[in-house]
Amino acid sequence: MTSTRIESVRIRGFRSLAAVELVEMPKAVALIGANGSGKSNFIRFFEMLSWMLRSRRLGEFVERQGGADDQLFGGSRVTPRIEAEISLRTTAGRNDYRFALAHAHTDRLLFTEEGFRFSRSNSSTEANWQYLDGGHREAKIVEAAQTDEYPEASRTTAKVIVHLLRNTAAYQFHDTSYESNFKKKWDVHDNRQLRSDGGNLAAILYRLEQEDVRVYEDICRQIGQVLPGFDRFVLEEEYGKVRLCWKAKWADKKFAAHVTSDGSLRVFALMTLLRMPTDMLPNIVLLDEPELGLHTSAVGLIGGMIASRCHERQIIVATQSPHLVDTFDLNQIFVMDMEEGRTLCRKLDPDSYAQWIENYSTGELWEKNVLGGRP
Repeated sequence: MTSTRIESVRIRGFRSLAAVELVEMPKAVALIGANGSGKSNFIRFFEMLSWMLRSRRLGEFVERQGGADDQLFGGSRVTPRIEAEISLRTTAGRNDYRFALAHAHTDRLLFTEEGFRFSRSNSSTEANWQYLDGGHREAKIVEAAQTDEYPEASRTTAKVIVHLLRNTAAYQFHDTSYESNFKKKWDVHDNRQLRSDGGNLAAILYRLEQEDVRVYEDICRQIGQVLPGFDRFVLEEEYGKVRLCWKAKWADKKFAAHVTSDGSLRVFALMTLLRMPTDMLPNIVLLDEPELGLHTSAVGLIGGMIASRCHERQIIVATQSPHLVDTFDLNQIFVMDMEEGRTLCRKLDPDSYAQWIENYSTGELWEKNVLGGRP
């Protein structure tokens, strides 16, 4: 079990997140709201962090996403820079990381501020910020974690923050098109962690079948609860590649991903992710609309699996499904609304809904617009 979690996030100027703050975040979080309310932008923010810190390719992320102007609320004339502060809670204390990215010539982003600090749990005062120089294109905290230019305590704090944020992963299994990575042969050795789009699912399952058959069989059983005709996967290595195939209970023929329904592929990926051994899971998991294309019974099962795994890993879900919301408590829900192009976010107070919750589930309260966040 790990106590590592994102405790709070403050974001200003990123897409529709003109000024958003999420505080006192528990180990399981549901972000609810109408289409276009900013839920996915919150997930994309952490995707940007991954590019910044895991691969140090912020510039490539910005280019792939349409340029720096498209990342700024209302464009660079309205919002010249992005500001963010993330607090990460561990058993030892709180690790804080802040940065500011300003719009620069040729439609790119430059760091104008970057700082970090560590405050111990048993301390009554907050630590001072350790600031890094500005004007750079990639995150300097990565260098601060590796160089002797900083005191050992500062290097240790930088190293912990980089490790924790690198070990945060956003997953979206929406692409099940003909060109989807689900449908390609994959390098059998790419099996350390599930990729954000689930493209290496076959390699992950092949590893589990070889090294942890108990977990592998549990995944197959869980899938069988949702897809009654599913028997098991058929995973065969050929020249260092493996292809996602499965066998039905009613036929000897194996079925490849290209003849498998979109919903079934997403079930395969979600069930595998949420049943993988703890050491194969990121410390912090973000899921973008995992209910897409799934039957309501599958959505409920996914919610139950999230509730089970959140004791080991923090799981943050952006959803529009009342059935999935039903599996979360009121104090785990943040409501997102859109007002004049700005995302507004508030955490629910269970005491405010005490009379309602006696007769209705959380999902029903959302459908009735008692919680807000509906069109």
